[in-house]
Amino acid sequence: MTVVKSPLSDSDREVTGNALQSALVDLLDLSLLAKQAHWNLIGPRFRSIHLQLDEVVTTARTYSDTVAERAAAIGVNPDGRAATVAKTSGLPDFPSGWVRDTDVVEALVEAFAAAIGRMRERIEATEKPDPVTQDLFIGLTAEMEKQYWMFQAENQS
Repeated sequence: MTVVKSPLSDSDREVTGNALQSALVDLLDLSLLAKQAHWNLIGPRFRSIHLQLDEVVTTARTYSDTVAERAAAIGVNPDGRAATVAKTSGLPDFPSGWVRDTDVVEALVEAFAAAIGRMRERIEATEKPDPVTQDLFIGLTAEMEKQYWMFQAENQS
């Protein structure tokens, strides 16, 4: 089988590929977590949070595709299989069953905090090996921080 040739050195491709793979897994898990919350949300703020969760899913899915395609472009096979996501995601678990609106918001705040912390590590790790991937991570992190802020604002009284 022909392998996609990378514009990066082997060591730079390895560092960048690892960062892209872990970002892909976190994004896929975030989209699944947000969908689970979307389907099981209950409470007086159901409608507004339900719609906000759709935004999270759209953002996570869009960026997961961008991240996976960046990995492929540098010769790294992206792995978005369910087993890989379950085994390697760095996001906290989401509760099963019906979940109150306040608990959904709290769970999303925790998930975004974890994802953002990991993204900032990837930004630092890819600074020298691949500024193109670093730029992608910077844009993604800005979007995640916007959603993080919005969910934090939901739980203020």
